[in-house]
Amino acid sequence: MTDAAALPGQPRGGVLSGPATARAVNVLAPNASAMTLDGTNTWIVSEPGSELAVVVDPGPLDDVHLRTVIATAEEAGKRVALTLLTHGHPDHAEGAARFAELTRTSVRALDPALRLGDEGLAAGDVITTGGLEMRVVPTPGHTADSLCFHLPADQAVLTGDTVLGRGTTVVAHPDGRLGDYLDSLRRLRSLTVDDGVRTVLPGHGPVLEDAQGAVEYYLAHRANRLAQVETAVENGYAIASEVVAHVYADVDRSLWPAAELSVRAQLEYLREHGLI
Repeated sequence: MTDAAALPGQPRGGVLSGPATARAVNVLAPNASAMTLDGTNTWIVSEPGSELAVVVDPGPLDDVHLRTVIATAEEAGKRVALTLLTHGHPDHAEGAARFAELTRTSVRALDPALRLGDEGLAAGDVITTGGLEMRVVPTPGHTADSLCFHLPADQAVLTGDTVLGRGTTVVAHPDGRLGDYLDSLRRLRSLTVDDGVRTVLPGHGPVLEDAQGAVEYYLAHRANRLAQVETAVENGYAIASEVVAHVYADVDRSLWPAAELSVRAQLEYLREHGLI
């Protein structure tokens, strides 16, 4: 058995659902799969002692899960007052409209198509519901609309799919772009170096106790994969599906369609930089 402390980011062991920091509680959605790992992490975030809570990523359109999120907040003496989205993929956002209906809250997101209410989200915004301080960090790359939420008081960052609790994420080409993603990882690394962020609260998988280690691992992994793709092209593998079969031979074949999205993003990046 591998020691969790030796894994990238030092994943926290134990049950995923439940309190993760002083301000963040996870309610795991029942949508486990190869792509979603154990399921989507729906985060309830609130200031200690406040009666108001913010929910990040209600998850799939599953009434039982959505009502469980509400019940979890209520059992802690809190009312859901706002819904936020890290990005628009269905496993994070499909249940948002129904959740907003159940809680009578607005939904704030970067993408206007996902919003319910007059307010969106943008770089520099600070969520202050119930005395909370949660800062919006733009992190495009996985998707164009991806955001993270910095929780300074807990030295934590909610990363959606930008950094996962296990494995690595997909750059979902053509909406996702590798150059943007690398810039976003560097932005997160700056949070760990300059702003004291230590904990990653991901959209899937366990909490990571070593935020800087996780981000450094992601940057190294991307550099390594990019070099492998470049070499594959030099060796005559010109089509994305051929590159996947060559470079991702060690990856479960059920994940190859997702890997192909990342490969397309890598090929685009290499072309833009004149490397192939």
